[in-house]
Amino acid sequence: MASHRRPKQPSRARVTVLTTAAAAAVAFSSQAANAAPSEKPSKDEVKAKVDKLYEEAEQATEKYNGAKEKQEKLQKEISTIQDNVARGQEELNELRDSLGLAAASQYRTGSIDPSVQLFLSSNPDDYLDKASTLDQLSSQQVEALKKVQEKQRELAQERAEASEKLKDLASTRTELGKKKKEVQGKLGSAQKLLNSLTAAEKQALAAQQDRASRDSERDALTGDVPPSSGRAAAAYAFAQSQLGKPYVYGATGTSSYDCSGLTSRAYAAAGMQIPRTSEAQSQIGTRISSVSQLKVGDLVFFFNDLHHVGLYAGNGQIIHAPRTGTVVRYESMDTIGGPFMFGVRV
Repeated sequence: MASHRRPKQPSRARVTVLTTAAAAAVAFSSQAANAAPSEKPSKDEVKAKVDKLYEEAEQATEKYNGAKEKQEKLQKEISTIQDNVARGQEELNELRDSLGLAAASQYRTGSIDPSVQLFLSSNPDDYLDKASTLDQLSSQQVEALKKVQEKQRELAQERAEASEKLKDLASTRTELGKKKKEVQGKLGSAQKLLNSLTAAEKQALAAQQDRASRDSERDALTGDVPPSSGRAAAAYAFAQSQLGKPYVYGATGTSSYDCSGLTSRAYAAAGMQIPRTSEAQSQIGTRISSVSQLKVGDLVFFFNDLHHVGLYAGNGQIIHAPRTGTVVRYESMDTIGGPFMFGVRV
């Protein structure tokens, strides 16, 4: 006999939950349908973001340059110390050989050379002092033994110094790798943003930069500001000869440059070696605080941390290597993107 039992009704709480969930789903669907699609950033917005990323990349680049310079310096110092240690070891071996010959001669005559006792002593310095006082050693032997001990101390000190520098070098290489990765990350993010632009937008940005550079070149060439010295004039002339060459972080020429790479190479061409990084370059020469006092060829520094440097071109313009994606060019000091801090006359 079939059962006519009534089906179980859902509880009031269950009905309430289901009803609420359904209402939420409907509301969400409605909001999603009515939501405005995300707008693509404008060309100017992309440019602003890219410029910021390039600025951050240049900051990291100058830190990278500093670490690279330190690494090269440490490598040279370590090489010099290692050469000194090698030469010192040869000298020590020769001194020991001469003492060994004397000891062998004494042994053949049936006596033990005091130098042998010295090497067997638990306190060579104390033994040497006592032996000298008691005239157990000739003055020549004392002098030879002292030379051995002095050379041993010298080598121990140089080896310890080399060991510390090797540790410093390892740390510097780690820092160099981190800064390189940071620079590449910033540049990669900037490139992604640029790739979001249309061909027409990219062309418009390039044309805008070209116009600005031409205007700056015209303003610089029509100015009448003299160079501060023959050396500054030579550095400036070199920078002019590099116009149009691409910016590449860490580069010092002559096919590409970063900002401090250009300025350091320009002054090297003028016969003066200046530091590699912008921060170090800011510490040399005579500081010029006012734009009105600047002369052609003076170094000019921008941003609070001094991470950008160029050469003054006169009439409020500079020649510099701006950032990735650009070339060595003229530019107005008003459009650098950061405040002018001061100039340096070298």
